[in-house]
Amino acid sequence: MPFQAKDKIVFIGDSITDKGRKKDPLKLGSGYVRMLHDYLTAEYPQLSLKIINEGVSGNRVTDLQKRWTLDVLDHKPQWISISIGINDVWRQLDSPDIEQVYPDRYEAVYRSLLEQAKELPGCRLILMEPTVIKEYPDSTGNRLLQPYVEAVRRLAEQFDAVLVPTHRAFLDFIRCDTGQDLTTDGVHMNTLGDTLMATTWVKAVMGALPQNK
Repeated sequence: MPFQAKDKIVFIGDSITDKGRKKDPLKLGSGYVRMLHDYLTAEYPQLSLKIINEGVSGNRVTDLQKRWTLDVLDHKPQWISISIGINDVWRQLDSPDIEQVYPDRYEAVYRSLLEQAKELPGCRLILMEPTVIKEYPDSTGNRLLQPYVEAVRRLAEQFDAVLVPTHRAFLDFIRCDTGQDLTTDGVHMNTLGDTLMATTWVKAVMGALPQNK
């Protein structure tokens, strides 16, 4: 088990992370963060881990930058899990008139956030690949998304972060042609999509880090 007793884990991202957290008494939402909270609590009750959901619907990496201190650093977490990038691409498709966050800027802003996070004593980083835009691998959204996914992979290596291969997991599932959807609209998760995100996270985190006895 890589976590220590009382560790604080902040999850930050867009609507996929948010998943209605403001209407939830526990402020966790109903998505993959809630699933991870319930799994970690049930599996490791003795650790009393603190799970914090700071997802905000519609966010891009530049929005995370604006709220990074208040919503992440001020929590002084031992772990930060980041899932961002879908809106950075989606806005290119549905809102071409707004200022766009293209791959170079995305990576530069993301890097600046990680540099700040590394200043926190003993803080570990978990980077989740952006998932999918439409449930077929060759969609315009998924082709545009590829350099953002590659940026996350580079940053994970540069910052010794755990990489959660959610994009790869989603494409692998889609190619299995199960006939079951992962999203409600090509982007936002149904329960199966949330489950795939959560299980991919658990496998990556548990597999990448030293296990404490």
